[in-house]
This record gives sequence, structure tokens and C-alpha cells, in this order.
Amino acid sequence: MLTRRYVVTGRVQGVFFRASTRIEAQRLGLRGWVRNLPDGRVEALVSGEPEALAALERWLAVGPPHARVTQVQAVDEALQGFTDFVVA
Repeated sequence: MLTRRYVVTGRVQGVFFRASTRIEAQRLGLRGWVRNLPDGRVEALVSGEPEALAALERWLAVGPPHARVTQVQAVDEALQGFTDFVVA
């Protein structure tokens, strides 16, 4: 198990990015949260198996249909004991 923080830049607010991220993370068996940042980016803190995190990262690089992602930053974090995946 790993925990990774993602910060996604581009047109990622107002396009159902958080809700779509939650659906994708749950589909992959991941736990954590996703939220909007005041500067227009989206941040997620996610725990799970390395393969599932890699799959989520690939999905974040594209996002839902109306998103236009320009950058995904990923940083490993200390393991978190999340029990679900929520929109914060």
C-alpha cells in the first residue's frame, strides 16, 4: 500500500472532475479524498496498491470529458488509513 498526493492543473473545476475522480478511485479500489483548491487546481490524497495508483494517475492526466488537464504532479506521502473515497 502507498499514499500519493496529486495536484491537477488545467480546466479541472466546474467539469465534474471531483465526482468523476471519486467514481474512478472507487472503481480501482482506492481510498482517500479529492478537493478543489482556491487557485483553480484539484488536489487528491489517495491510498492503495501501486498498480491502482498508477491507473488513477493515468486517468487524472485526461480526466472527465469536459476537463482539459495540463499537468499532474504526484508526490509520495506517509501511509494514511482511509476507509473510503470522498469529495472533500
